[in-house]
Amino acid sequence: MPAFTEKQMLKVELGDRSYPIEIGKGYIDSLIAFKNKLIEGRRRVAVVVDEGFAESHPTTIGKFSHDIPTLKIPSGEDSKSVKWLAKGWEFLASNKIDRTGVLFVFGGGVTGDLGGFLAASYLRGIDFVQVPTTLLAMVDSSVGGKTGINLPAGKNLVGSFHQPIHVFIDLDFLDTLPKREFSAGMAEVIKYGMLGKFSLYQNLIQLKETLSPQSVELPEIIHQCCSEKAKIVRGDERESASKGGRALLNLGHTFAHAIEAVAGYGQYLHGEAVAIGLVCAFRLSQKLGYCADESINDLLTLLTSYDLPIELSEPLLTRKLIDAMMNDKKVNKGTLRFVVMERMGHSFVDKTVDLNLVAEILETIGAH
Repeated sequence: MPAFTEKQMLKVELGDRSYPIEIGKGYIDSLIAFKNKLIEGRRRVAVVVDEGFAESHPTTIGKFSHDIPTLKIPSGEDSKSVKWLAKGWEFLASNKIDRTGVLFVFGGGVTGDLGGFLAASYLRGIDFVQVPTTLLAMVDSSVGGKTGINLPAGKNLVGSFHQPIHVFIDLDFLDTLPKREFSAGMAEVIKYGMLGKFSLYQNLIQLKETLSPQSVELPEIIHQCCSEKAKIVRGDERESASKGGRALLNLGHTFAHAIEAVAGYGQYLHGEAVAIGLVCAFRLSQKLGYCADESINDLLTLLTSYDLPIELSEPLLTRKLIDAMMNDKKVNKGTLRFVVMERMGHSFVDKTVDLNLVAEILETIGAH
């Protein structure tokens, strides 16, 4: 795989709501220039930032936000809540952000989803800029406009489609990312290879060393994931296609969201739950007669090479997991939909999966 050294730009094509994704290093000056241009245009600007990122990059955040209102969000899934959404509304209102305002969101998937929904819901929608600071957010959650918060009943049950006006992916931010968080992001990278980009999956398996923030191959892999998601979002922005489309991005996620809800938010990082979900999705595909020539050992080896879980750390009740799945937002007319693979790199949505079969799959990861 060729080394990727230059700053590159992709575009999410959505007509008059199209926006660029910039990928590279050293974007802080570009971000400040972007902010200053908005302020010069008499637009009020504010920033929401993940507390952990602010602590690990104090100079960056200080340089960017010294002259604008700033709200710090505690790290962790618990912040994707009604409580912090309400705090965000009060923050914007008390700082007199009007409908021309722009919210910058620095953080991982939690802060990005919360900040995006804050922008979507305040004054019925203001502009926002995504600045993802984790690998998972860079390759997945910062692109595509899905915003939202969790409820005790399930993950992302309240939210909105609200596209950012710009996405800045600064690879320098990965240098301080905890190893566990980096590994969690790799689960989403692996997902892209499994659902529709077999060459990516093959490359990940064939790499002589596991990826790290310093890997020369990483920028190109991030670019591939963003390009794949941009293409899918362009064709099915609101996940309304009757076949395939954006729903394919949920490979492994029906299992993963149930695991997160039943185990308690924060017990697993999202990417860790996705890793277990990918194992379940592969086994389900094989049970349905697909992926006959594929070996699950390659997938298990790849996941474990990044210290990702392939089974539950503690047993969960199968019944509770299935109940959580039935609360999932992907349920349609009372029917639970699963993304399965015809073969690695080729996936589709199956609306006919028997829940007894799902129970069997869950037992293979330690549910009972």
